[in-house]
Amino acid sequence: MVALAIACGTLTSSDGGAQSAPDAAAATPTADNAVLLTVFLKHDQSRPLSELNAQLERQGFYKAFPPPGVEVVSWYVMMGVGQVVTLRLPASRLREVNRIFETTAWGAYRTEFYPTYDYKAIGIANHDKAAQ
Repeated sequence: MVALAIACGTLTSSDGGAQSAPDAAAATPTADNAVLLTVFLKHDQSRPLSELNAQLERQGFYKAFPPPGVEVVSWYVMMGVGQVVTLRLPASRLREVNRIFETTAWGAYRTEFYPTYDYKAIGIANHDKAAQ
């Protein structure tokens, strides 16, 4: 739990040039616009956990993440790495979510982002068709 808190709270960046976020109610994930975003929050192993958590708290990570209307699909601690968070969100909100990490998590974490889409239904349908 502590690692999760650290991972989420250390992303920091300037707010320069930030645009206003889209209305969360107007931008909800649907079958035709949803993307999955897997975020690796790699913790700074040269600093103690208490220091990382304090930085995340100061930077407002826990208050800002996750934003309303963005679904947390999974959130795991990966020992030796940090945290891995998978989100489901409308593609139009990708920039907004990225900015949250830039402004509230950087410093405690190095981040990697992997946007994907849900292929499960297609893959299963292809399997079922081939099995007949």
